[in-house]
Amino acid sequence: VPGSSTVSFCDAKEEIRAELQGLAFCDRQERPGAREQRLNIVWRNVVLMSLLHLGAVYSLVLIPKAMPLTLLWAYFCFLLTALGVTAGAHRLWSHRSYKAKLPLRIFLAAANSMAFQNDIFEWARDHRAHHKYSETDADPHNARRGFFFSHIGWLLVRKHPDVIEKGRKLDVSDLLADPVVQFQRKYYKITVVLMCFVFPTVVPWYIWGESLWNSYFLAAILRYTISLNGTWLVNSAAHMYGNRPYDKHVSPRQNPLVTLGAIGEGFHNYHHTFPFDYSASEFGLNFNPTTWFIDFMCLLGLATDRKRATKAMIEARKAKTGDGSG
Repeated sequence: VPGSSTVSFCDAKEEIRAELQGLAFCDRQERPGAREQRLNIVWRNVVLMSLLHLGAVYSLVLIPKAMPLTLLWAYFCFLLTALGVTAGAHRLWSHRSYKAKLPLRIFLAAANSMAFQNDIFEWARDHRAHHKYSETDADPHNARRGFFFSHIGWLLVRKHPDVIEKGRKLDVSDLLADPVVQFQRKYYKITVVLMCFVFPTVVPWYIWGESLWNSYFLAAILRYTISLNGTWLVNSAAHMYGNRPYDKHVSPRQNPLVTLGAIGEGFHNYHHTFPFDYSASEFGLNFNPTTWFIDFMCLLGLATDRKRATKAMIEARKAKTGDGSG
């Protein structure tokens, strides 16, 4: 992002090697004045995440035993979950890349509670810190600390002091002024229980007679785990693997596989170069279900003021800072 505190990223293989050796930086040099930070593991999160992923693995056994409608329902819930993050917490509330009317904001807040990835306020605040201080200690999921840390490890330890300190200095007045964001934050635990676990489980059981066991493990546990990892891959894989046609000086990459798993969020080099663009991609509707959704909401009159980088702006940036791959 122009003007942000970014650090040039080394080759992904070197990064993984550095992680295995316990090094903080690929050049094996510490930044002047950098604080030493001892990892403070949150064992509760370690246990819960381990149980969640074990439950997801067990869920795979149940797939052949479930009704086809239940599997379709689980996928539908996955799409709702993803939209709560991509169209909601990310493109709407973090970047203000478009405007949404009250009914759409309520829908996206409910979908975001289904995602269970922290409430909108905390998600958007941390994401703004990620962009402003990308790949530094103030970045919540700093990819220079390795694949595992940027994928899930950052949720298993206490935040680095720089994340807290610099996060407090960010302008979040728009989030504080949004009654939908504040309502969701106030009642977050209740809405998570209902939207992430109860609602996906009850519908198949009540409407078409699926067992509660299958409903819970497939539509709640497996769906939730897959959606989490889809989002986390944007923080990890999309910062290590892929090309950089827009800005070779930042770590985020274009990663087609992440794009598929995160319904349009894998055009990450573009997104960090033009974070205001509502499509998060140069290619508009191509491989971008989140953009399809926002455009459809515009047709319904529920979304307006979509921001877009111009063709001239994109081509000029490619010529100036791109790696020549695009």
